[in-house]
Amino acid sequence: MTNFATKGLSVFLILLMPAWLSACGSKSAKSEPSTTNENMNITAGKTDTAILGAGCFWCVEAIFQELKGVLKVESGYTGGNILNPTYKEVCTGMTGHAEVARIIYNPEVLSFEEVLEVFWQTHDPTTLNRQGADVGSQYRSAIFYLNEEQKRLAEGYKQKLDVSGAFEKPIVTEISAFDGKFYVAEDYHQNYYSENPDQGYCRMVIRPKLEKFRKVFIEKLQP
Repeated sequence: MTNFATKGLSVFLILLMPAWLSACGSKSAKSEPSTTNENMNITAGKTDTAILGAGCFWCVEAIFQELKGVLKVESGYTGGNILNPTYKEVCTGMTGHAEVARIIYNPEVLSFEEVLEVFWQTHDPTTLNRQGADVGSQYRSAIFYLNEEQKRLAEGYKQKLDVSGAFEKPIVTEISAFDGKFYVAEDYHQNYYSENPDQGYCRMVIRPKLEKFRKVFIEKLQP
């Protein structure tokens, strides 16, 4: 278990941004939806998978793409009640889906506990259905576990963070079983920050978060 220590130690949260920066996908796009429900065994070799929601999936994707041991990150939707949701449908908050990142990583380089450490230190897990100015159940803090070991580690880590006082308010992160349905988000959502670094939301929200992440996790970054 990594050290989450006393209140505020290495826990950094992004301040609420102005309302005009809300809704990470508010920018219109010409791309057509390319949602799919792919088989989870998408890579060969020794890999593990984590499915995490922490607000806008652009932010989560950008952070985990820089982490040593991560092989692939995909933005998508899970945890909802309709098949093949589009971004427009998910944004209504009526489908029940969360914006998530599916993270494929090498467990010999990166442990699930380290994944959880980055997850909890790069968003505010105490705000219900909200990250900054992004508001709605699709932006909820969530861990969709794929097996009992992931469930045990996530629940244990969450409990220890609460007991440690790392956050002033209780953690509201949802810890739920993955239902087997992950829908890859539309093409224009994939690799969004790396392809659109000067877009307003990227400059004002994602870039500052990445800069703080890089300082705290400098030893865990890919070369």
